[in-house]
Amino acid sequence: MRSPVTVACVQAEPAILDRDGTLERVDALTAEAHATGAELVLFPEAFIPGYPSNRWVRFLAAGADPAARATFARLMREAVEVPGPACDRLGEIAKHHGVWLAVGVNERSGGTLYNSLLVHGPDGELRRHHRKLMPTNHERLVWGMGDGSSLHTVDAGFGRVGGLICWETNMPLARFALYQDGLEILLAPTADDSEAWHDSMRHIAREARAYVMTAEVFQRASSHPEDVPLADGADLMNRGGSAILGPDGRYLAGPLWDEPGILTATLDPARLDEERQRFDPAGHYHRPDVFRLSVGP
Repeated sequence: MRSPVTVACVQAEPAILDRDGTLERVDALTAEAHATGAELVLFPEAFIPGYPSNRWVRFLAAGADPAARATFARLMREAVEVPGPACDRLGEIAKHHGVWLAVGVNERSGGTLYNSLLVHGPDGELRRHHRKLMPTNHERLVWGMGDGSSLHTVDAGFGRVGGLICWETNMPLARFALYQDGLEILLAPTADDSEAWHDSMRHIAREARAYVMTAEVFQRASSHPEDVPLADGADLMNRGGSAILGPDGRYLAGPLWDEPGILTATLDPARLDEERQRFDPAGHYHRPDVFRLSVGP
């Protein structure tokens, strides 16, 4: 990193299964985050038009059920195409507020959906388009698999930014692909609202000797459209837990549980240098004569 930067994690509900309504929320919430001085704003996994919770995705397995078929078709219709009008709208939001904007989306390409992370620069250009490599558990009823073409970082001016979505951060080689490309700030949007997720985030911050931003899904069952089938359970389906961590694994902000909010922190490049004296995973503590990682397309 070349300069300190203020960053923000947004924990909020989307307008579930309403792409345009959710885009308006992205605009408003980005404005709030930018008002705090944030230059990089991260939204949760699949924020547009909402994370397909296993409390209703399990019904999609019954492919002959008319309600299941209608729900999946609705998700397809409300997804984001890249390139496309919704992707352009995200670029306009980033440019209007002058921020780096990272948003998790359901992406439609042909007849397939992907879990994608779109990163737009303050000039409005799409700088990173990453599809989740491996959907987890019930997610395989919804999303196709991504590839390795986006396993790299982006130079944001203040530092190098990379991102992995939810449980693909548990893939050691995916992480190392970013480490060897100079990762300094890891974006980790997720729907995992468990304490175990934070065990992973603390470890990964220490392993990467990098800053970690995790924006977590926050959704209530009562916010879902009435015609979306849900299994019985509590109203709070995803309780959040967003946080920002330093390169020593300590929290700089959060975790934020059970309520919406915007977390901010100022990241100091000196902290990276301090922590990397003893360990640099792709530098002096790496043995390229013994280990090599080749990333396929």
